[in-house]
Amino acid sequence: MSYRRESMMIGFAYTGVIVGAGFSTGQEILQFFTNYGTWSYAAIILSALIIMFVGRQAAKLGYRLKADSHEEPINTMFGDMIGKTIDYILVFFLYGISVIMLAGAGSAFYESFGVSPWLGSLIMMIAVFITLLLDFNKIVVVLGAVTPFLVAFILIVAAVNIFNPTVTFSEVNQYAQADRTPSGSWLWDALTYSGLTLATAFSFLSIMGSEATKHKAARRGALVGGMIILLLMVLINGGMLANLDAANHAALPTLLLADAVHPVIGTGLSVVMLLVIYNTAVGLMYPFLTRFTVAYSKKYTIMLIIGLLFGYALSFVGFVDLVNIFYPIFGYIGLFIGAGLTIRWVANKFSKKQLV
Repeated sequence: MSYRRESMMIGFAYTGVIVGAGFSTGQEILQFFTNYGTWSYAAIILSALIIMFVGRQAAKLGYRLKADSHEEPINTMFGDMIGKTIDYILVFFLYGISVIMLAGAGSAFYESFGVSPWLGSLIMMIAVFITLLLDFNKIVVVLGAVTPFLVAFILIVAAVNIFNPTVTFSEVNQYAQADRTPSGSWLWDALTYSGLTLATAFSFLSIMGSEATKHKAARRGALVGGMIILLLMVLINGGMLANLDAANHAALPTLLLADAVHPVIGTGLSVVMLLVIYNTAVGLMYPFLTRFTVAYSKKYTIMLIIGLLFGYALSFVGFVDLVNIFYPIFGYIGLFIGAGLTIRWVANKFSKKQLV
């Protein structure tokens, strides 16, 4: 496989891990960016640039260490004592966001197809279970397969809504509700969101980097993923700004925008949304499991079953409530990891001896 093709595969898989329930439904973008009105674009650009840089550094570190989990990269950056603390916090949140994906699936099934949330979450749980019994390389292919479809649907939905707005660009600040954002500061929320993205993807990026055949493929793959994420953030934000009055009252804002375009587009986006929720659940559960077990061992399978059943029970707390609780805190963890990656990059630039 050429390094360009491998880079694209890594980039699509990286995107697939990130754009889960909160992103694809529009809730993350709405809460962290859109309600800053015209300033939302500045926040998105800043956040995306950080995501591209630290994602690239995470994949490179995974490649150099040939890491089987995030434990070795974390300990390499922070030492055993601090590293172990971050390790366990990261593991806790990896599992927590996997639970959010199950809750998000329940909401998406209900909003899109009228399926009871408990059944929707159950269907997603079974699909995740089956996938996590596959070989890792097959998992990466599965994760990347849906990304082009997501980009296509979001492009259609955003374009139609941007060119046919119910709220003009000059009026968006009148409808923006900064009190609904995590901190009320677009700069801080941009930083926090980039941290959230890194914390979410760091474990999987480390493993994908270690599996890359070339250093160039690892770093470019993460960069490609970051660019796709930037594109999706801009498109979703633009579409919601054009309908901000309605978006602020919807549990699944992007689905609301898609249905306004055409019911067929709404149905198509609903299917894609469920697939990217599935992607993130798989992409986070795998590093959670391999942190404590050997992949595909008997212990791995037992832990997978127990983890999914317990997560299914927790998913009844509710999707939006879980996003509000978990995401800002997880973002701070990611910022800390991002700072560690940046310090290593600076040290390598000004040192004759390259760090591992």
